[in-house]
Amino acid sequence: MAKATLIALVSLAICLSSLLSFSYAEDTFFVEGKVYCDTCRVEFETKLSEPIKGATVNLECRNRTVDGSITYSQEAVTDESGKYRIVVEGDHEEEICEVRVTKSPRADCNEYMEAWKKARVVLTKKDGVLQPLRFANSLGFLKKEAVPGCAEVLKAMGFLPLN
Repeated sequence: MAKATLIALVSLAICLSSLLSFSYAEDTFFVEGKVYCDTCRVEFETKLSEPIKGATVNLECRNRTVDGSITYSQEAVTDESGKYRIVVEGDHEEEICEVRVTKSPRADCNEYMEAWKKARVVLTKKDGVLQPLRFANSLGFLKKEAVPGCAEVLKAMGFLPLN
């Protein structure tokens, strides 16, 4: 009986020590998102929107104080489906972190959309979200001229006809 109790106590101590090591481990987050070309120039995604391969995005975390100094920065490039993945080290609870689109490789689709050129992401586990994967809102650029078929797509979505 005493031997079984000793084994149970040793097992419990090992489990608790391993849990403590996880709590002191450096946090790693994965920020994923997408960059698209707004082919209808409506500043939101439609079925005619196209992913942009080779677009550059930059994740920056800034100090919340008045100076807003950059505390973390990481760049990524989109793949053929317009998606990117940024590995972020550390907890950034006291910082404002945003992913910003910085460059489009397409000359016909490189005009910034003011509303969709950056997306805020929360990079801490202290807000109740324990999963390390964080999704940023889609970011995009406007095509120089709308493609044919936009009026039909927008009408099917319930929007008034374009003039």
